Amino acid sequence: MPPRLATRALAYQDTPVSAAPVRTGPSVQALADAVSSRVGAARFNLWFQGNATFVPLGGRIVVATRNQHMQEWLEHTFGTAVKAAVAEVYGADTTLRWAVDNLPLEETRSEENGARSEDKKSENRDRGAARSEDKKAADSASKSALRAPHPAIPQVDLFGDPVSQPKPKVKRPDPEAEALARPISSQRTGRRWKSLADFVSGPCNRVAHASALSVIEEPGQGANPLVVHGPVGTGKTHLLEGIYAGMKRQSDQRPCYVTAEEFTTRFVQASRLGKMSAFRRQFRECSTLLLDDLHFLATKKATQEEFLHTFDALVADGRQVVVTMDCHPRLADELMPELLDRLLGGAVWGLMPPDPETRLEILRKKSCGPGPMIPDAVLKALANTLRGNVRELEGAVNSVRHYAKVTGRPADMATAREALGDLLRHAVRVVTVADVDAAVCTTLRLAAGTLQSKARTWAVSHPRMIAIYLSRKHTAATYGEVSKHFGAKTHSTAVAAEKKVRAWLDKNASVAIGDREWSVKELVDRIERELQR
Repeated sequence: MPPRLATRALAYQDTPVSAAPVRTGPSVQALADAVSSRVGAARFNLWFQGNATFVPLGGRIVVATRNQHMQEWLEHTFGTAVKAAVAEVYGADTTLRWAVDNLPLEETRSEENGARSEDKKSENRDRGAARSEDKKAADSASKSALRAPHPAIPQVDLFGDPVSQPKPKVKRPDPEAEALARPISSQRTGRRWKSLADFVSGPCNRVAHASALSVIEEPGQGANPLVVHGPVGTGKTHLLEGIYAGMKRQSDQRPCYVTAEEFTTRFVQASRLGKMSAFRRQFRECSTLLLDDLHFLATKKATQEEFLHTFDALVADGRQVVVTMDCHPRLADELMPELLDRLLGGAVWGLMPPDPETRLEILRKKSCGPGPMIPDAVLKALANTLRGNVRELEGAVNSVRHYAKVTGRPADMATAREALGDLLRHAVRVVTVADVDAAVCTTLRLAAGTLQSKARTWAVSHPRMIAIYLSRKHTAATYGEVSKHFGAKTHSTAVAAEKKVRAWLDKNASVAIGDREWSVKELVDRIERELQR
């Protein structure tokens, strides 16, 4: 005899069905033995044990399988043998039904109840009330057995070993899709946007500042696009952030602030993921587009073309476009001619490094925060000494205040010199060719105008060549301007002199000037220190 059916059939037999007053009849095990004798014990254990359950429901036998595939396989392969076994054990009038798990069993049970209600009308009422009560009790027990939770059936392989359940595959997130789904930087809540009220206006930036205010008041009504260019640290990003902060306070405006680098990144991601429509909606449905560092798009032709189409769509719809660059559009040779032409069609304003008056106002504004107070005399001295950009001035104020705080000293001029020693030594001073001429004559104790003479002696020619070299190093004068100042006929004289001094420095050579032998490096250092005075 084959082993007992270790399937859900045992679970059904263990339920209160057996305890109910039901009609005695063949057991499920008898049916399992009949099927096993027809298909063979080995095949029965392989295909039926753990995969199928025999459930008697009155005049029907239901074969419940684990899944649809197993049902189709068993019914197709062993359907005839199972049907013959059911007829042998339960009688030829017993029907056979195949189903999957509990849900079909509930449906089969409902159909069985309907069929049984119809059969009861045609049955002989002489069987008595006791027999009817027995049937109702059996039906109730069968329902309880079907509704009761059944223990999970362990799955085994062909060798009887338990099969471990495969772990569900976790879909790894696509970083590019997540980056594209993130909002533009203008929607980030942690960023502190600068205001135009904090912008220090002066002769170097007054026009650009006024244009930024007009964009906030009447976006799209004035010059469109607005192009702001200038070197680093002159306030381009401050103006752009100020426009965004001002427009964000207006309920009917939806400004979009983005850097050219982020625009490029989002464009590349959208191209790879096939989400160009979502990318275009982000930038073409805003009320004002603020793009920082447009020069970043140089050599990126595809990104320039996409920005050009975005630009045309916004301007055609009367919406404002503001961009910043590090140079005038005419000097941006690597941008598309079509894009440059559209940029020149608006207002182009430049920002220059701050002049002394503006530098003083910047220092005063930056020193108004919490911390040691810096006297106005110190601020004036720093404004006259420091000739860098706004970030350098802000860093100087922070350095002086922090140094005074940690040392417990007042923020006077002595403290400022100690705190800014390196910065003051390397402060850039505006030097002219005449200043270089005077410094050389002072260091070598030559009479004024000696370097412009026609003399060709080493006492004059060597200092003249060093002066030409320093003029090219510390001034913006051209070779022609330098040659003209020192009395040369063509600029080739200045070119040859500069090459000669560079060769001396590379070889650490010495030159004879008057009755003294000078090291070229030492002489150049002395003259440069004289220039810094």
